[in-house]
Amino acid sequence: MGFRPRDLASLMAGRRKPDDGYLRETFTLPRDKARTRARDFLNRYPKAAYMSSVESWRELPGGDIEFTMRRLASAD
Repeated sequence: MGFRPRDLASLMAGRRKPDDGYLRETFTLPRDKARTRARDFLNRYPKAAYMSSVESWRELPGGDIEFTMRRLASAD
């Protein structure tokens, strides 16, 4: 049985540990808006304080980008 990319992404997301201390937000936006949203997120939650990053991303068949941003819950 072959996996479609969508199936594999869902399988991998299900294996993620939900109690690892990170907050995650997933967005689906057109490419330009996705870049802007990711840049705004990283400006709001700088990597030095929140360890924020783009955790994963993929291009959907319609051209939109689905991406997950992660950050620590607090900057203690």
